Amino acid sequence: MRGRAAGWFAPAILAVGLAAGGGWLAGQDTRSETSLPVEHVDHGANSAAARKAHYVVLVSLDGFRWDYAKRDGATHLLEIGKEGVWAPEGMLPSFPSLTFPNHYTIVTGLYPEHHGLVANSFYDPAKQARYAISDAKAVTDGSWYSGVPLWSLAESQGMRTACMFWPGSEAEIAGYRPTYYAHYDDKISEEARVAQVLEWLKLPEEERPHLITLYFSEPDHEGHEFGPDAEQTRTAVRKVDGLVGKLKAGLDASKLPVDLVVVSDHGMTKVDGGWVTLDQFADLNGFETAGALLYGKTEADRERVYTALKKAAPEFKVYRRRNVPGELRYSENEREGDPVVIATGPYAIRARGPEAGKPDKAPTAGAHGYDPALMPEMKASFFAEGVDLLPGHTVLPFENVNLYPWLAHMLGLRAPKTDGSLNVLAGTLRDDGAETAQ
Repeated sequence: MRGRAAGWFAPAILAVGLAAGGGWLAGQDTRSETSLPVEHVDHGANSAAARKAHYVVLVSLDGFRWDYAKRDGATHLLEIGKEGVWAPEGMLPSFPSLTFPNHYTIVTGLYPEHHGLVANSFYDPAKQARYAISDAKAVTDGSWYSGVPLWSLAESQGMRTACMFWPGSEAEIAGYRPTYYAHYDDKISEEARVAQVLEWLKLPEEERPHLITLYFSEPDHEGHEFGPDAEQTRTAVRKVDGLVGKLKAGLDASKLPVDLVVVSDHGMTKVDGGWVTLDQFADLNGFETAGALLYGKTEADRERVYTALKKAAPEFKVYRRRNVPGELRYSENEREGDPVVIATGPYAIRARGPEAGKPDKAPTAGAHGYDPALMPEMKASFFAEGVDLLPGHTVLPFENVNLYPWLAHMLGLRAPKTDGSLNVLAGTLRDDGAETAQ
């Protein structure tokens, strides 16, 4: 993700991943690499049933496009795919293909309009307040989040969890925080993050977390700054592959019954042209805006701007929210704005430019946030290997909402009904998931 002066961009535009320099909480204090920002919440010991459960380590490589592994020779990831389960043609992110919405979809099984994080930055008309991933107060306020994150589900059923960074993990949601969690700090080295995961697995059985999340901001940062095809991005791909290799070696050495799941939130594409600025086509006076999101205060204003934008430029389409195409699943939450602007290609769209007298910056070289059905470059990655998974199994592209029931099943948890289904990935499981398939 990018925490730069250019701002945080919403659905139809240049998408912003988790950390590029400033991290997702650009304004927060940083710590030394040797001081891990780990918090502990005492939920008691693992239950007797939890102690018998297997372990899941869920890793995110931000912006790791579906084809990067083969393109750049990511040997460790490709080996995991060969020995375990792999989606060689990628995994489908939810729209918008942005970092916070998709990370939170993965751990709730809900589309963004259902879990509430409809973009990295948005306005809530009911709250009359803004959420931004650079705002520590908002990020840690559980009232912004709906659904039951996987760690809250586990904690509620007597299983201890740990999050080495993951969107949402710093807030109390559905009554719980993880037993162990870290405040996001991009100054913490990747090696230290891996080491912390392995240390958690060395805890006594009663304290040992069975679900652990781990987040890396690369290669998203490089993809934004230099573009997806740049050598800097390819180098970052190989770097995070090496980190996955170190993690895998440590997990193997632990001799614990572990399932390692490596995913990404979205892909990346090269931006075409400069800014497309909506207030050059329509008078947005009286509108709240966030990135390309538009919030009209009256029905007359919403219809007026919709009419002005309807045939304004080929770089985007505009819809009244109720008429957004159903396959985007972006029509039910007022945080999505109205009217809704959807990019037709890899264009950087924003509602407004900088204030008069303030400098403007060109869009970044690479972007995401677009419709994955329209732009295959948005597809994410999926690799997994472990005690619960069939070896040498490939799957066709699937929606990332289906990860939640699958992960819950591997942990032996009773999962609530979500937008995903265990049936989609049940064929990858040694026990075929039949007992709890939704």
